[in-house]
Amino acid sequence: MEEHPQGMISIFELLDTIYELDGSDLHLVVGDPPTIRLHGGLHRLTKYGNLKPEQTEYMMRQIAPERAKHELEEMRGADFGFSHGDKARFRVSLFMQKNTIALNLRLIPYKLLTFEQIGLEPSVKELCHAPRGLVLVTGPTGSGKTTTLASMINYINENRECHIITIEDPIEYYQTHKKSVISQREVGTDVPTFDIGVIKALRQDPDVILVGEMRDLATISAAVRAAETGHLVFSTLHTTGAARTVDRIVDVFPFDQQEQIRTQLAGNLLAVISQLLLPKVGGGRIAAFETMICTPAIQHMIRDRKTHSITSAIQTGSQQGMKTLDASLFDHYVHGLIEKDTMLRLAERPDELLEKLGEQVPEYMRSGGQQTQTSQYGPQQGQQNGQQQRYGQPQYPQQPGQQQYPQQPGQQQRPGYPPQQGPQRR
Repeated sequence: MEEHPQGMISIFELLDTIYELDGSDLHLVVGDPPTIRLHGGLHRLTKYGNLKPEQTEYMMRQIAPERAKHELEEMRGADFGFSHGDKARFRVSLFMQKNTIALNLRLIPYKLLTFEQIGLEPSVKELCHAPRGLVLVTGPTGSGKTTTLASMINYINENRECHIITIEDPIEYYQTHKKSVISQREVGTDVPTFDIGVIKALRQDPDVILVGEMRDLATISAAVRAAETGHLVFSTLHTTGAARTVDRIVDVFPFDQQEQIRTQLAGNLLAVISQLLLPKVGGGRIAAFETMICTPAIQHMIRDRKTHSITSAIQTGSQQGMKTLDASLFDHYVHGLIEKDTMLRLAERPDELLEKLGEQVPEYMRSGGQQTQTSQYGPQQGQQNGQQQRYGQPQYPQQPGQQQYPQQPGQQQRPGYPPQQGPQRR
C-alpha cells in the first residue's frame, strides 16, 4: 500500500468512496471536507476534516498530467480525463479559488447504458441510422448529455459499418472498435480546438462525427457544414427546449448571416433532444426528455422565424416520435417515479398538468392572469386575454400611439408584432 506524507489524503481513497456510493461528482475545496454529490444532494466526508491548501495541491499532483499542471499555472485552470483502474473514468477540472487549488471530478462509469435504460424515445434509435444531418442533445450542466451521446455512438458502433470520429474535451467514455472503426480525439492533446477538429475530420473519411460541445461560432459553423456535406453529426448545447436551441444557434451569428443559418438549420437539423436529471422516488435520479424530430412543418417554422410554434408542433407530433418535456414529467409522475412537487417545479406549463390530474389550478398558475409563472425555464410574465405563451416568447401589448401593423393575407394577427417579412422585435 502506498504511503503518503503525514497529514496528506490519498485521492484514490476518495475515488473509491465516490464509486462505492454511486455519486456523480467529488468536490475538493480548501476550507471544506471532501464533498460528494449524491443523487443531486451534497454529502460531506467529515472524517477527513476541512481540507488545507497543501492537501488539495498534493491530491492534484497525484493525478494531473504535466500538461494540466502547466496549464493550471499559466491559465489558472485545466481540464483532463483520468482513469481510476478498471472501475471508472473521471472528468477532472482543476481551478484556482482564493489563490488555492481546487478540484472537481465527475465520475464516468465504464459501462454504457442502453436506450431503454436511459429512457430515450424509440424514435431516437432511428436517428442513429440516418445517413446525414445534425442531431443535438441539450440541457444544463450535469443533465446527462454526455451519457446520452455516448450511448448513441455505442449503438452506431455496434450496428453500423462506419468510421466514427469524436472530438471531445476531454474524452470521457472510451469506445472500443466494434462493427465500426472509431477515432477519439481530445482537444488540447490530439487537436487544438473543436472547430479545427471538425474541419480536419472531413478529410479522414468520416461517416459520423461527434462534436463534444458547440461552444462558439466557429464550431457551430463547422458542425453545420459537416452535416451539410453529407455526414451524420452529433453535438451538445447548454440550452433547454428545441425552440430555445434554434434561437441560440441563430443568435450566435452576425445579423447579416442569420437568414443563411436558419436556412441551413432547416435543411440539416434532424432532431433536438433536451433533457433534465430529476431526483427519483426512493433514491437515485431519472432523466426527463423533450424530443423534437424535424418534420417539414418544423423546417418551415425555423426558416420563417416562427420558432415559438415549435412546442405546439411537438405536442401534436407523437406519431413522429416527438414528446414535450411536460409530457415526460407527467408520465414519470403517474408511474410513481418522481414527486408531484418535482413535476410542477420543472414543468413549462404546470397549470396544464394540474388540469390533467383533475386538480384545481391556483390562480397564480393560470395563463390568463397578470402574474408571473416560475418554472425551470425562468420567470415568465402572465398574458392578457388568454393568450398562450410558449418557451418564454414575450407578448408585446400595443403601447399608446404605437403603429398597428396591417394584417397580411393569410397571416394571423398578433398584437404589437410586425409582419413576418418586416424587422422582428427581439
